[in-house]
Amino acid sequence: MARNSPAIATFVSLLVTLSLIKASQGAGGIAIYWGQNGNEGTLTSTCATGKYAYVNIAFLNKFGNGQTPEINLAGHCNPAAGGCRVVSDAIKSCQSRGIKVMLSLGGGVGSYSLASVADAKNVADYLWNNFLGGTSSSRPLGAAVLDGIDFDIEQGSTLHWDDLARFLSAYSSRGKKVYLTAAPQCPFPDRFLGAALNTGLFDYVWVQFYNNPPCQYSSGNTQNLISSFNRWASSLRNGKLFLGLPAAPAAAGSGDIP
Repeated sequence: MARNSPAIATFVSLLVTLSLIKASQGAGGIAIYWGQNGNEGTLTSTCATGKYAYVNIAFLNKFGNGQTPEINLAGHCNPAAGGCRVVSDAIKSCQSRGIKVMLSLGGGVGSYSLASVADAKNVADYLWNNFLGGTSSSRPLGAAVLDGIDFDIEQGSTLHWDDLARFLSAYSSRGKKVYLTAAPQCPFPDRFLGAALNTGLFDYVWVQFYNNPPCQYSSGNTQNLISSFNRWASSLRNGKLFLGLPAAPAAAGSGDIP
């Protein structure tokens, strides 16, 4: 999710998304990003609160363009030493509660991009083998099989994210569905994820309606927020749309709804 100061990173665990899906479309639930604040508690304790339907483990923030992928979970564990494999049991615990657990790609800080269609295929293969239903001797989060991949793309090239979505979605044919989720900025269309979202392959889209004054709540004025939400709702070909909001005033630069 977007962050514009070190203080925002401190509150990343509070950046939740509240569903505005109609009851006829099924319950939406609340999603949370976990992993960027060493003081936010364990993944097991987060899921045990019973508050969340979706947890995005954040972030895999180095990948693509020939780079060796790296996951960054702040103070929770050291992936370089294989220390993040202990998260495997926590992932399984969350899933046993019916919570979908995704790996989030990107974030506001990192080094990531896709150089070509072939590069997108290589990244998809890496994600499948190291976090999803494939096999690898170097799975950073251990043996647990995540439910899907979240796209929180905020920098680098705008190209080939649609190709990555197609390659990942194709793995669903091997048995377990690979869920795709995304966190675009509220200005429409999102510069990085517009083409990917147009594929219609995303199951959940939690739009960031904060830190973007033209399309967020501001000082009692709801019109920009409502207009933007309706535009996003009419644009999605498939999937469920969520309203991404800061859970507290200090969790974002602007956009908090009192």
